Amino acid sequence: MFELIKTNTKFDFVGKFPYTSWFSVAAVLASLILVFTHLKYGVDFSGGAEIQIKFQKSVNVADIRSAVSGAGIDSASVQSIGADSDYEYLLRIPAKEENLNKLEESLEKALTTKFSDAGVQIRKVDLVGPKAGSQLRLSGFLALAWALIAIMIYIGLRFNFKYAPGAIVALIHDSSIVCGVYAVFGIEFTLQTVAALLTVIGYSVNDTVIVYDRVRENEQMYPGNDLKTHINNATNETLSRTILTSGTTLFTSFAMLFFGGVAIRDFFLAVTVGIVVGTYSSIYVAAPITLVLDRWKSRKVGAQNVGFAK
Repeated sequence: MFELIKTNTKFDFVGKFPYTSWFSVAAVLASLILVFTHLKYGVDFSGGAEIQIKFQKSVNVADIRSAVSGAGIDSASVQSIGADSDYEYLLRIPAKEENLNKLEESLEKALTTKFSDAGVQIRKVDLVGPKAGSQLRLSGFLALAWALIAIMIYIGLRFNFKYAPGAIVALIHDSSIVCGVYAVFGIEFTLQTVAALLTVIGYSVNDTVIVYDRVRENEQMYPGNDLKTHINNATNETLSRTILTSGTTLFTSFAMLFFGGVAIRDFFLAVTVGIVVGTYSSIYVAAPITLVLDRWKSRKVGAQNVGFAK
């Protein structure tokens, strides 16, 4: 079997935990601040309309915005989709509940009048009321929460419940940073983003489970070693597998991000960031949490034993 890095490496991963822990805390806090202050929700979660239009020849984006504004629709965003020769655009329009039913009719009239010689065609209309958007947003976050709970139960039963908190903290770390990246770049949080986050969670926990499984094997084979040694050895032993797997997946994700088109770009941005932070968190977030909890438990048991001895 090809190994990029031999299994007898002796990198001191645990020795870097004090530094990486501060970095992780800062990254998560910054991401959460950005999420609560700058994250934009898409039509799926905020309510409004998403309309796809196509022209027979090239038109100016400024003219499209002017036509939309002339129809009495404010704050609309216009985005080109597909190849430049497709002349297709996506309009995202925030709207109130009472305006949604009249939105398509007024917009089609305005565009037909403005671009009568350009052969405008409305290809798709998605309307979501504010109440429905709020319910979808709640459902999306509940889906993420239930996924985390199910993973915690699985890891607790599959390995030991001392491992579960580290895995969950790592997944929260990964999801927060992905959302923070969305906020930085002004990318809308949509149902597609929820799907991307679930994908990231699945990938990240798989990477974490590989390390945990090797830690458990080492605990059974070398019961005299402490958990710090087991984590260092397990991480070194799985390092080749981690780099090869993450590198291959990252290469594919990069290809889809840059060449897959606008429709899937946001999804694969989340997956790409998720692969990087998920690989990092398996080593530098999940493991330190497990180590800290194990030391805390040991001190607690030691204190109880001293109390009994007295």
